[in-house]
Amino acid sequence: MIRTAVFFCGIWLLTAPVALAAQPTDWPQFRGPRQDGDAGSAQLPVEWSEEENIVWRKPMPGFGASSPIVFGDRIYITYYNGYGLSEEEPGEKGDLQRHLMCVNKASGDLIWDEANTENADKAADYRGFIALHGFASSTPVADDTGIYVYYGSGGAAAYSHEGKLLWQKVLGDKTHAFGTANSPVLYEDLVILNGFVECGAIVALDKKTGQERWRFDQVNRAWNTPCLVAVDGQHELVFSSQGTIRALDPATGKELWFCAGIDDYICPSVIAHDGIVYAIGARKSTAVAIKAGGRGDVSETHRLWEQDKGSNVSSPVYFEGHLYWASEGKGIVYCADAKTGEIKYEERLEPRPGRIYASPIVADGKLYYVSRDAGAYVLAASPEFKLLAHNVLSGDDGIFNGSPAVSGGKMYLRSDKFLYCIGN
Repeated sequence: MIRTAVFFCGIWLLTAPVALAAQPTDWPQFRGPRQDGDAGSAQLPVEWSEEENIVWRKPMPGFGASSPIVFGDRIYITYYNGYGLSEEEPGEKGDLQRHLMCVNKASGDLIWDEANTENADKAADYRGFIALHGFASSTPVADDTGIYVYYGSGGAAAYSHEGKLLWQKVLGDKTHAFGTANSPVLYEDLVILNGFVECGAIVALDKKTGQERWRFDQVNRAWNTPCLVAVDGQHELVFSSQGTIRALDPATGKELWFCAGIDDYICPSVIAHDGIVYAIGARKSTAVAIKAGGRGDVSETHRLWEQDKGSNVSSPVYFEGHLYWASEGKGIVYCADAKTGEIKYEERLEPRPGRIYASPIVADGKLYYVSRDAGAYVLAASPEFKLLAHNVLSGDDGIFNGSPAVSGGKMYLRSDKFLYCIGN
């Protein structure tokens, strides 16, 4: 009897669902807990290289431009293989596999890896801008109920922490030459996705079933991840699209307010601080500040300032009264007064970084900018420009498109060839 009880207890332990609880150090979604790249007082290395401050390095089984996330003692990250490995010989589209991979945060050891082939033949052709980031550009989001991903034309999917596919929902089959890169957002019992490319709408799905709960169709050329903004104890879901910045009720999808925005396609996500929304973007390089909490058209009442400097891809970060961002292709970094929009500095990084797709993070008064193929730059988070370090991983000739994640004094960074844990 005792041996039987012990045996069945062991079987239960092996098969029981993994119970992962949220930790204060989690980085559970794109750009962290508040979607703004702020890592607080985390003590990250200023300098790193192949020989210095690399805790571990894990080869990636396929390409990807998404960012890693951290939940509990695990890292979740997406990648793809089977199709789109080179422009010269992309392969067969039907062979495309999108993967969600789970690894141990402390060691980088693989825990599980799940492939998804839904709608593979509906993927966009691997060429042009899509070849710059591929088919796994959306960052996952996690909570204690599971991990939620968006694969563009492959749809949204929910996985348990054991790696079991719980549901999958295709939002639409449309594609675009720019591809898809925005990430899911969780609000109460909803998964909210910007499906502009695939279906022309922002869509909220039930977390448990994947069934559609609401849809907002007035989305125009928006490639950014919506941001949850706290206003007077309530939340607004804010996103930037061509010509207009909008706020929705995340529970219902009802529009709360809209404001004149940036008249071009928009890739950078908005951020918010103390009820002020900051939006940058487009080829016209524009930055706008709006006070949240209004109703209807707030263009004349809540629009605080506009500046003719911005970024086409990378999102901004806020620190101690200032905004910081990097231009996508010019290699120029900016600092602006968050109250007035006044530019405090506009400096070109040296050596030249080329394109910067990743969004910056700020940690312990330092800014971290990651370029696609010329290393990472560490700057003082100060209205006076000061370059502290330029770090290159000489053994990795891959492309760094993902934004860093931070947890427990470590930075997790991916190229399309390796996943790194960087720490003192």
